[in-house]
Amino acid sequence: MVTKSTKVVSKRSIIGHGLSILLQRSTENFASVLDQSLFDVVVIGAGVVGCAVARRFTLEGARVAVLEKGTDILDGASKANSAILHTGFDAPEGSLELACIRDGYAEYQAIRDSLGLVQDNAGAYVVAWTQDELRNLESIKAKAHLKGVTDVALVDAETLGAWEPNLSRNALGAVHVPGESLIDPWSAPYVYLRQAMENGAKVFTSCEVAEGTFDGEEWRVVTTKGTLRARHVINCAGLYGDVVNRALLGAAQFEIKPRKGQFVVFDKAASDLVSAIILPVPSETTKGIVVFRTVFGNLAVGPTAEEQDSRTDASTDDETLKALIADGIAKIPALKDMPITATYAGLRPASDQKEYRVSATSEQNWITVGGIRSTGLSGALGIARHVYGLYEKMGASHDKLPDPVVPKANMLSEAGPRDWKQDGAGEVVCHCELVTRREIETALHGPLPARSLAGLKRQTRATMGRCQGFYCSARLAELTDGCFVSAMAERLSHE
Repeated sequence: MVTKSTKVVSKRSIIGHGLSILLQRSTENFASVLDQSLFDVVVIGAGVVGCAVARRFTLEGARVAVLEKGTDILDGASKANSAILHTGFDAPEGSLELACIRDGYAEYQAIRDSLGLVQDNAGAYVVAWTQDELRNLESIKAKAHLKGVTDVALVDAETLGAWEPNLSRNALGAVHVPGESLIDPWSAPYVYLRQAMENGAKVFTSCEVAEGTFDGEEWRVVTTKGTLRARHVINCAGLYGDVVNRALLGAAQFEIKPRKGQFVVFDKAASDLVSAIILPVPSETTKGIVVFRTVFGNLAVGPTAEEQDSRTDASTDDETLKALIADGIAKIPALKDMPITATYAGLRPASDQKEYRVSATSEQNWITVGGIRSTGLSGALGIARHVYGLYEKMGASHDKLPDPVVPKANMLSEAGPRDWKQDGAGEVVCHCELVTRREIETALHGPLPARSLAGLKRQTRATMGRCQGFYCSARLAELTDGCFVSAMAERLSHE
């Protein structure tokens, strides 16, 4: 199964190469020229944390610019994660991480309906598979209660089996965490940034920061698109957080140590096999391998936790994928007969310490938001609030927007009203994921236009299904003028 899936992904990478060239050409008219006026804040990096920070500062009344070196937002660590909204029940006691997850979880609930965000209240079970793990469950429950997550409870093997009948009978018991949820990992940060933009923020993609100087009053940040002026800089560069600090401040107080996580995605039929998120008993270094449904209707297993030096290598390998499949089958035996839709890997911006590396340098009007390992999606809104608090402590303040524009997120979840069910959607372009022509055109010409196949996928789900883009890419090429066909053919000729 791994070999077959890997071949499909390989074909998709060829298609993606050509289509990415096309999309970059077809959206050149959206490329922004750097604004020469003075911004209150420049945010470096448009991952989930950068998007949330831009939203918070804009709503507070600051004039914000966002610089992203990728062709699309969420092009770094944020493009691949487990899409789980955590309660913080297992975050370090007294840590900034715990505080930000709590605040982020609460704000997500508060803005969910107004922004049209998705939340599947699946709950989770931290499952013990050995006697040692079983003995640890009481401690996990007690620590969760101390952190204010008081609905966490122990369940025995019989109760667990009744609630999750497809779980292996080797499960010895679990801790039930009702508040853990599944969300859309992409539509949420997209709408955070869209709200910032629709209330005045500027976003510059394909805009890599090279250097900068601070004269005591303002920063001059030099990028591949020119120089931008700002009173304050917030470094949300993720996997390159330490690199940006060294380039602009001359030193970094931490070092990013990329941690790769590989995933296997099973066919949609597999999503009926579990109701809740199946978590392992965590170790000192990782939360471990998770079995979870996605809001897109699949079942995934992952991530691994592999230390590496490369900040760009998000490749998968057959041995690791086989081990993930075996782990999934050991926990959910019925997965043995399920086909695999996709495999992928993401990189987490772990640092040389477990803690978030968030700090303010008042004398340089600089805030670093680094080392946001695996809880960035859950903590982003809380991190943004914390960072704004640091900004206020520097003496900066603004008049909060009295009546901000509130956009709606793209509805990509199976739980919501998908576009193909609505009038006027046009043809279905991607039949695996039921993506319409209207969704494709909106993504190509919207406020954050897709400039790559990956960016298009994150805004629409196109190419995410069983065929991994093999059948719909020709039509996608037609819709974007067909310029990628020769590029794809050239790549194929060299395979």
